[in-house]
Amino acid sequence: MTDLEGPSSPSDPRASLRKRVFVVGAGLMGTGIAAQSALAGYAVTLEDVNPELVGRGLDRVKKTLDHAVRRGKVAPDAKETAVQSIDTAIGLRRVDTAQIVVEAAPESLDLKRGLFREIEAAADPQALLASNTSSLPITSIASVLQDPGRLVGIHFFNPVLQMELVEVIPGHRTRPEVVQAAEKFARDLGKTVVHSTDSPGFVTTRALGVLVNEAAWMLSEGVSTREEIDTAYKLGFHHPMGPFELADLVGLDTLLSILDVLWDGFRDPKYRACPLLRRLVEAGKLGRKSGEGFYSYPPREGLAGAS
Repeated sequence: MTDLEGPSSPSDPRASLRKRVFVVGAGLMGTGIAAQSALAGYAVTLEDVNPELVGRGLDRVKKTLDHAVRRGKVAPDAKETAVQSIDTAIGLRRVDTAQIVVEAAPESLDLKRGLFREIEAAADPQALLASNTSSLPITSIASVLQDPGRLVGIHFFNPVLQMELVEVIPGHRTRPEVVQAAEKFARDLGKTVVHSTDSPGFVTTRALGVLVNEAAWMLSEGVSTREEIDTAYKLGFHHPMGPFELADLVGLDTLLSILDVLWDGFRDPKYRACPLLRRLVEAGKLGRKSGEGFYSYPPREGLAGAS
């Protein structure tokens, strides 16, 4: 097996030949992607801009894997092997060691464009470049690259270890072999792949924005209470979580950003963010990660939101 053929077994004596995944961003999604990649037998580098963020990210990886062990989803020895497969980096200086680079930074087009300029300049020319964006157009992110055909969207879902789905989104210039490599990576991680064209919000985020936004409008109009709206969605549609529970898990700031992207992309009134959602974000009530959103949460749950 060469380093381009896929992950070797974590106990393989040729571990140095394993494909390396470089995850840009040690927030909730980045740490989930790192944990899932390590469990699948990849070597992983988890990156962020300073030691504090990287340290917090590595702690989150360990807690995520510990939780999976407690749930009986991961064996204790597999967890230890996965943790040992992850190293850390400050900035992008070691990105050239990876064959797969996954950007998991916040949903800002300017931020992602700037990151990919740096990544393209520093990464191995043959490396797969992927963005975990949940809503931003891949074509627009790739427009700053000298070779925009290298970039593809690989959209994971929170929590990464529990959610089976991955969306693969090619930009208008993404090459077919890049899409194939993205699909292979997602399937190596045990995920089911669905495809989307490069339309704002893709498939799932577009649907999520409308679902949560309509619930927020109903709440603000006094149609029902938050608890009853959540109960109606769960029992009426067999959803595992109500819209407000889901919003708090994803992060209200992330949802507001998604709605703004959808509004900019379609100019359809159904994507105009409910003022209640915007007020909560302006007040710092971002959901589980801030301790309060539509609901309040104990301090120990403060790391549960999206980034």
